[in-house]
Amino acid sequence: MRRIALFVWALIVILGVALSGCAVPFRPLLYNVSVNPNVISPNADGHDDVTRITYTMGRNGYITISFQDQEGHVYYFRKHQRRSRGPYTVLWGGVVEGTEVRETKYGRQIVLSRVLPAGQYTWIIEAEDDRGHKSRQQGTIIIENPDTTVPELRNFAIAPQVFTPNQDGIDDRVAITYYLSEDVADIEVSLWDPRKPRDEQVPWILAETERNVEPTQKGFHYIDYDGGVDDEVEPPPDGPYEVQVRAQDAAGNTVLVTGTLTIKEGGIPYADILNAEVTMMDARDGDQILAIGDTLIFTATVHNYGRVPIRTSGPPPGTHYNLDENFNTLAVREGKRAWHEQAGVWRFGIDFQTNGGQDYPFRWAVGRPEDLECRIIDGEEQCYLMPGQKGLVYGTITINYAPPRRSIVFWAGLIHEDVGILPFNNRVHPHTFKIDIP
Repeated sequence: MRRIALFVWALIVILGVALSGCAVPFRPLLYNVSVNPNVISPNADGHDDVTRITYTMGRNGYITISFQDQEGHVYYFRKHQRRSRGPYTVLWGGVVEGTEVRETKYGRQIVLSRVLPAGQYTWIIEAEDDRGHKSRQQGTIIIENPDTTVPELRNFAIAPQVFTPNQDGIDDRVAITYYLSEDVADIEVSLWDPRKPRDEQVPWILAETERNVEPTQKGFHYIDYDGGVDDEVEPPPDGPYEVQVRAQDAAGNTVLVTGTLTIKEGGIPYADILNAEVTMMDARDGDQILAIGDTLIFTATVHNYGRVPIRTSGPPPGTHYNLDENFNTLAVREGKRAWHEQAGVWRFGIDFQTNGGQDYPFRWAVGRPEDLECRIIDGEEQCYLMPGQKGLVYGTITINYAPPRRSIVFWAGLIHEDVGILPFNNRVHPHTFKIDIP
């Protein structure tokens, strides 16, 4: 009896396994397939632009939807995409994907998707389950009056292709330009890091400069990109990037152009007067009393505590001013064009209470020559206080006329020319001097 029981149990197990293997055919792998209507005109006019494709997967597996023209060319709408068991519906407007590179007189255009030309096509829907079983159904669809014109992004350009978004006034911005050949439904300009997998990153989206032409309209388009620094946002990390401009029209024709852009020494600049400390005194006897003809002497230290270099320019520490002079008159007198105000340059300045002219009329470079790193850029020498470095600043101002008050307050500042003066770099360490007028 025991042997019979064991035999029956084994037979049940074997039958169970066999039945489970035979259970697959009882549920069709692919069924309820339809493509309706079977005549479409994909031209974005709102009439018969799309067909509705429906199907049901009887088991988990993969789906492929393709269209074959009368010459035998196959175009894929979905290719071996994973699907769970259940019903599906998708709209198709004659668009197929597949990269095509077109060389035109306006530059290379990469077509990512396009509407198929007019004609009769065989639609084919294929399913494959995880065991390799396959099912296929097909039919006919006709495309009439399609919009097959792919938009063009003409004369795409990036200049300069290496830029340093750090507010030093040199190559701080990059211009991205192109001409859009027709109105489109959507356009996007993005920045991608080629050093990372594409599916693991979110691109930087670059906004177009506001003009009387909308971003999706036909015409010339211009993007003025500063890396975000002007809005006090850290730019993307230094390195090479790919700029992509992608445009898609209402029918689904999609074009892409790409270019390269390298970011170097990018970041928000940060510097201050070390410890907010400035020493000021009468150069003759070291007190806080100044007579006509006396000279004020000062010393201070500027610290670059950011991660990018800050550009500076003369006059150098040790330069002497009279009270009725300023850095512009000094530049004219000395014939130093670079001593005039320059966008992006950092300078240490001294201002005083009865000054009725330009803010911080007395200005010096933020360090001595030995404190700075100098480079030749576009044929001119440019000097920088490098990240983490300190620059010593000192100079003199002679009281060569009688100010309108018996006492005057002098103070220091750190000026980022044509950008601004941060609150903690303005009116630093005021000193009050008594004016000794006979």
